[in-house]
Formats: sequence, C-alpha cells, structure tokens
Amino acid sequence: MALLAIFVIAGAGHLIAQTVPAEISGTVQDAKGVPIPGVTVKNLTSAKVVVSDGNGRYKIAAAKGESLSYSYIGYTTITQVVASQAVVNVKLQEAGDKTLNDVVVVGYGTQKRSDVTGSVVSVPKARLSQLPVTNVMQALEGAVAGVNVTTTSSVPGKEPATLVRGQNSINANSGPYVVVDGVPLTKTGGSLNDINPNDIASMEILKDASATAIYGTNGSNGVILITTKRGTSGKPVIRYSGYAGLENLAHILTPRSGEEYLQKYADYLKQTNQVQQRPVPNIGELPAYNAGTTTDWVKEATQQGQMQDHNLSISGGSPDVKYFISGDYLNQKGVVKGYQFNRVALRSNLDVNVTSFLTVGTSLFLTSNNYDGGRANLLFATAMSPYGQEYNANGTYAIYPMNPEQLYTNPLLGLNTTQISRTTNINGNGYAEIKFPGALTGLKFRLNAGYTYFPKREGSYIGRLANDMLGTARSFNASTNSYTIENILTYSKDIKKHHFDFTALYSAQERKYNETTAGAVGFINDELGLDNIGAGATQTSASYRDRYGLNSQMGRLFYSYDSRYLLTLTARRDGSSVFGVNTTKYGVFPSAAIGWNISNESFMKNVSLVNNLKLRLSYGKTGNEAIPVYRTITTDGTARSPFNGISTIGVQAGNLGNTSLQWETTKTANIGIDFGILKNRINGSIEAYQNKTSGLLLERSLPIITGYSKVFDNIGKTENRGLELTLNTQNFVGDKFRWETMLVFATNKNKITSLYGDGKDDLGNRWFLGQPISVVYDYKMTGVWQTGEDVSKQDPTAKPGSLKFADLNGDGKITADDRTILGQIAPKWTGGITNTFHYKNVNLSIFIQTAQGMTKNNPDLTYGDETGRRNTPAEIGYWTPENMSQTRPALSYNNTLGYGYASDASYTRIKDVTLSYVFGQSVLDKLHLGSLTVYASGRNLHTFTKWVGWDPENNYFTRGSLDWVNNYPITRTFVFGLNVSLR
Repeated sequence: MALLAIFVIAGAGHLIAQTVPAEISGTVQDAKGVPIPGVTVKNLTSAKVVVSDGNGRYKIAAAKGESLSYSYIGYTTITQVVASQAVVNVKLQEAGDKTLNDVVVVGYGTQKRSDVTGSVVSVPKARLSQLPVTNVMQALEGAVAGVNVTTTSSVPGKEPATLVRGQNSINANSGPYVVVDGVPLTKTGGSLNDINPNDIASMEILKDASATAIYGTNGSNGVILITTKRGTSGKPVIRYSGYAGLENLAHILTPRSGEEYLQKYADYLKQTNQVQQRPVPNIGELPAYNAGTTTDWVKEATQQGQMQDHNLSISGGSPDVKYFISGDYLNQKGVVKGYQFNRVALRSNLDVNVTSFLTVGTSLFLTSNNYDGGRANLLFATAMSPYGQEYNANGTYAIYPMNPEQLYTNPLLGLNTTQISRTTNINGNGYAEIKFPGALTGLKFRLNAGYTYFPKREGSYIGRLANDMLGTARSFNASTNSYTIENILTYSKDIKKHHFDFTALYSAQERKYNETTAGAVGFINDELGLDNIGAGATQTSASYRDRYGLNSQMGRLFYSYDSRYLLTLTARRDGSSVFGVNTTKYGVFPSAAIGWNISNESFMKNVSLVNNLKLRLSYGKTGNEAIPVYRTITTDGTARSPFNGISTIGVQAGNLGNTSLQWETTKTANIGIDFGILKNRINGSIEAYQNKTSGLLLERSLPIITGYSKVFDNIGKTENRGLELTLNTQNFVGDKFRWETMLVFATNKNKITSLYGDGKDDLGNRWFLGQPISVVYDYKMTGVWQTGEDVSKQDPTAKPGSLKFADLNGDGKITADDRTILGQIAPKWTGGITNTFHYKNVNLSIFIQTAQGMTKNNPDLTYGDETGRRNTPAEIGYWTPENMSQTRPALSYNNTLGYGYASDASYTRIKDVTLSYVFGQSVLDKLHLGSLTVYASGRNLHTFTKWVGWDPENNYFTRGSLDWVNNYPITRTFVFGLNVSLR
C-alpha cells in the first residue's frame, strides 16, 4: 500500500507539472537580432495575451505542450510549442506580403495597405537611420519614386529642394505640404530642419488627388506625413544613437598652379596684342613670384569638415500612460571656413488613457538652430592668383591680395565679420480622443490643437578688417505665431462583408508674422560692433507685419466589400485669406478613387504564382493658394527724397493688387497596379498620372509707365505626366545569407500649355508653350572658330578663338533670333537602386542614385578669366592656335552674347554605403544590453558625370548674383556610429 501511495503521489505530481501553468519569458527579435517592441504574444490554449516591452521582452503563463503565437504587423506570425524550457526566445521574419498588412498613415487616420486606393508611399525605414543627414529629406534623394529631392548646396543646415511629381506652378510655391503628428509644419515658419530624424517612426508621402485632396489647398503639390515615435507599455527603455565623422569636398575644381597661371597670363597678352611688362599681372604679386612661393587659396579657404550627432531617448509606460522623451545634439563644422550648423532638439510625446473612452496626449518639441559665423568666400578663393599676398606684415588679412587689382578682395575677409543667424521652433500639440460605447461603438471624436512660436534672429557687423572703412551693422528680428485647431469625427462600421469608414473635419489655422530691422553705418571703431547699433552715424529702421488665415471643412467616405472592391470619396472646402473681395475666398476640392483587390477573388485562389494584385484608379481636384498675403491689395512703399534741403518721406508705387485672384486648380488622374508574385519575393507598384493645372497664380508683366512692373493674375495652364515604378525583390534567402534589392524609377514630362491666352511665348521669362517650365534658351554652340576659317557667311564679327554658333534662321549673322531651346533643367527621369546583403549579423547596404536628361548653364565656364584678371580652373582650359580647342574659346574672347555654356548635367552617384553589425543575444546578455548595433556609413562617395565643374547638382552662383557668397559644393561624408538600448 505504501508503494502504491508513492506511485499515486508521483503520478499526481507529474500530472500537476503538466497542467499547472508556469511562467514563460523571453525576447522577440527580428532577423537582424534587433528587439521588437509591441509584439502580441498569445497563449492559444488559455487565450492569455501579453505584449513585448520596449526591449522585446515578454512574460506569459503557459504550461508544457501549450502553443504560443507571436504576431506583429509586417512580420510573419509564428507558433511555438512550449517544452520544458522556461525561456523561449524567438525571431520573426519580415513577411513577404508585409506591404499588405502594414498600417499606413493616410491623413486624419490610418488604413491597411491593402485598403489604400490612392497613391501613398511609405519611406523605407532604413532611410531614416544610420545616414549622416541633418534634414530627413536628404535621405530620400533618389529613394522614392516620384519625389525629386535636389541638394543644390551642402551649406550646413541648408534644406534640399523637393518636388512631388514635377512642378505644377510657375510663380506659386511648388513644395510639398508637411504634417507632423497630424499638425502642419508648413506655413508655421518652421521646416524639416527642426525635426530630429531619430524621432521619426514613419513617413508617408501622398501623391495623387485621392490621397492629397483631404488637405485641400495644401495638397496640390503633394503631402509629407511624419509620425514621431510614441511610448510603449513596459519598463523604461533607454536608447542612445550617435555618429561622428569627417566631411570633405566631393570634387575640387582646382585652380591653376603658379606655372599654369603665368602661362595663361602670357597667352592672354599675346591673344590681345599686348606687350608683356612683367611675368605677373600685378605689382603686388611680384614679391611672392620673386621668392618662388605660391598660395593654395582653395586650401586656405577650406578645412577638414566634421560632423557629429548624439541622440538619447527614454520610452515606456503602463497600459494607460505611455511616454517618449528624446534629446538630440548635432554639430557640423563645414568644409569651407566659417560655415557651421548646431542643432539642439528636445521632444516629449505623451499618451494617457484617462478612462476607457477618453485618451489625451501631447507632442511637444523645441528645436534651436544656430548658423552663426563669418564665412570664407570660395568663389574668390578660386579667383586668386597663386602669387597673391594673403597676410599683411602685422598678421591681418590683406584686403587686396593682388594689389592694385581691386576686383577681388581676400576670400578670408568674411572671417573677420560678425554674423548671427539663429532660429528656434517651440511647438506644442495636444489631442483629446473620445470613443463612444454601446450602440455608438466605432464612433470617435478627436480634437487636435497645435501652437507654434518661431522666433528668428539675424545680425551682422562688417568693419575695417573686412574692407568696410565706416563700419556697417544690421540687426533683424522676426517671429511667427501659428495655431491650428482640428475637430475630427470618425465612424467605422462592419456589416457582414461591408466595411465603412467615415471621416469629417472642421479646422481653422492662423499665422501672424512680424519683423523689425535696425541698421547703422559709420562707427568710430569696431570694438562694439553689433552690440551698440545706436553708435552709428546714420541710422535706418523698418518693420513689417502680416496675418494669414484658413478655415476648412472636409468629409471622406471609405467603403470596402469583402476586401475586394474599394471606394474612397473625399471633398474638402477651404477658405483662404489671401484671396480678394471680388471673388469667393472658398474653394471646393473633391476626389474619388476605386480599388480592386484582384488577388482576393475566388478565381485567383489557384493562381499560386500571384500573391497580390490590386488595381487602383483615382481622379480629383486640388487647389493652390501659395502666394504671399496681401497680393489682392494695392499698396505703396515709402521713399526718402530731398525737398528744400530737407530729407522728406514720400510714397512710391508698391504692389498692384488684384481683387479677383482665386484658386490655382490642379486636376489629377492616377492609375496604379500593386503586385506581388512568387510568394511575394517580387513585389512593388507601377503608376501613371496626369496633372493639369489651370488658373496659374502668375505674375503678369506690365508696362513700367503704369508705375507697376507686374501683377498677380489667374492666367496660364501647365501639365505634368509621369510614370513611376517601385520594385522590391528578395534575390536570395538562406539561413545565413540574404540579398534584397529595391529599385525605384520615375519619369516626368512637364509643359506649359497656355500663358496669356494669345498663343504667344514669353521670351523675357523664358516661358514657351509646349515646353517645360524651366528650360535653357540660348544659342547653339557648334565649336570654336579656327585660324583660316571663313566667318563671313555665318558670323562676320567672329575671330579665331571665338565660339561658333549655329545660324538657325540662315540670315548670315548671329542674332538673338538664333536662340533655341537647348534642354530642360529638371531631370527627364530619375532612379535609384538599393542592394542590401545580410550575412549572419553583418549587413551591407549600397544605394546608387541617378538623374538623367538635365541641361544647365555652367557658371564655372561662364565667368571665364574676366579679361585676364583672375585665375581659372586648370580643368577648364582655353583655346590657342596650337591646341585648336573646339570646346573652349580664346582668352581674348568677350562673351558679348551672354552665352551660358549649356551643359549636360546628368549624373549617376554612389549615394551612400552602410556597413553594420548587429550583436547577438549572447553578447547582449553579457553586456546587460537590450540591443547594440555599430555601423560605418559613407555618403556621396563618387559621381559619374560629363559635367565640368564642382558638381552637376550644385547651384554655383556667379559674382554679383543673389546668393553668390554661399557657394558651397557637394561634400563627401564618412561616419562611424552606434545604436544601443539598455535593459
């Protein structure tokens, strides 16, 4: 009996061990070993559900033999049977059809990717991290089909130019509308420079009217939606990400050496029939020439660039209170002396479930941008003689290095000036969301409120050491105050196979702007400079203030039947303060879209090759009011004039108002196909679109005798057509090695279809019917006239060494009538290819970008040597009777026709390469870390191009133009960084 009792007890104990739940814990990671927070872990037997914390860790009650399910959006759900172990670590693989399961932001809400009927593209998350960029748009260049991002300058802190599906407007703003966490960033004074890329959780770009019409007047040029990171339930997670590295000029257009400079001078005198008096042009160059010393002025004006960024965040919370707090410090020391950019950014996101039906939250951030610093002048550095004198005997900069030549001053004089440029963005957004219970389940009301205060300060003082013998001070202060209030009502309902989503909106926006300027000239000394403008002998001051307002109503209905047939109807009504009294300030912008999930049809069930196939069609209308305020009002400016020996203030013609101004309207048609084949190892989308814009807000030229030179009017039409392709392929998938490719391609054809209604072109503005908005209109160069060639029948004024142009009208001479369109400035097509390789914990990403079909005037060729007075790049060259160049003119050639040297600006660039290593769990356990990734990244590594100059993408300005001081070529960057999270 005793023995039987022992067996009974033992058997009971064994039974208890199998039936009494034990606590199972572990970590959920992705294929790279990075923890995944928010994974749903479900015990399929007991229906118990938990969610992984910020470090991917979870705990759940489960007995041996029970099954645990691990699911997360974008990853393949797996099931794990519990054995005897107490720790179960799992890795989730990205789902081949993850694009269908992803929840994407579509404006005032979210949708499953499979339900989207408009053109919405999600930016690959890999582009949002591990790249040395100060502005998130720099990471998108060439990486998103239909989004043309152009880095025209690498000036630290400068924003790139962005166009979505081409340029619709001529004079009005064509940039996309940016919304962060549901509240607009555009029109508040701020920019994407104010957003820390490390804070971004997702980024969507809305491209067609169905997607953008919900933003009405703000959606005509595309919409960029940014969602920042939020907190998750679980213990606090501390993350650090940072990088540091070096910057250099990607390509240096090297000036001539001493010997080459001397030869150029001798050749110039020979070609202009002058007698050479000395080996150098100026007396001030003789001491260095006689001493045999030269100065590398580009080297003197540049330096080793440096870049570092440090970001620290903490997130966590309970099921009812979640928080995310981050701080970022970025410091960039430019490659041209004096240029720098500092950014300090703080963010606090909070979500609180006050009750079961009420949730409130905030999104607060503060960003301080500092662009201070007197700057060297790179254009003058390339102009200096290598025998020029850099310093005076007392160690100060020589004002005229090539004395007595006074056309060029020392390129380093700007370092002796005081320059202040700072902005601060203080942004506070809050929301309250009510979910209605019972019979009203599915009904939600959300109130969004946002306020932005954006102060800006600029100041400068130029004194004696910078060649201003009187001293000039200027102080500028401006501030922008903006608010946005949105009332959003949504209702979601399922009736058998029918699904309905309705969204209604009423919103109001207001922006107030004011500025004051103070200046003075004539200071006794330079000691106080900008700190005492009142000490100046001649005082100036000015001020300005304006207000902008927008009221909007919107409704959107989404309907789905059995996840097969989709319909989206949207209408928005906007009222803008920029329009006049003779017309309505309101515009209505409707759109409609249909979608057909073909792969969900019964006849597709046995088609194993195709996993996803969806057809999308949309048509709609959007508006554009992107002109300055008060253009409907006729205003006068002030002017001082002497009267009886006294300076008297009078008025002069300012802006001629047009009280009939109304909306610029764009009608858009879009057709798209989303596809996935071979178990979604090949997936992507193909889209074609047509945008027709009418009633352009165009500045019409007026006879100056009227007192006004121009006036805004609704005239002209443009058209954009394009094709876009996005393709993702999994080329090889193995246990240890994977290879993936992402390819994007976009083509855009832009043209002006109407201007003033008279069927005529506008030669003065270079606007031509049937041609792109921005073209190069110039003479067609066919070579260089050589010695002995007969010029009488084509260009009687030409001489050997003169540029040879085509006589297009055949009148035997070169006149303005021989000009023609040589090409378009915008690319005809763009593309990018990213290859990513994974081997165990090592990842390598290589991104190549291209832009083709661009033609630009080349200022590096245009400025020549300015009648022998400057140095020129050795790469450019010049004609001589001996070398018989067919591409460059003689040094004696005067460009009286103003030829711009149109050049092919197409290029292909190794844009960025990133190599990273993700540490495995065993190492993390030893280090007591949640995750650790180290990486090295290079950007703008090499450019393949026919362009002769600094860079084909760079806007390099000639002396005297608006922004000629800030000439700053494209830079190459190398950084090392790490991302780490603590347990």
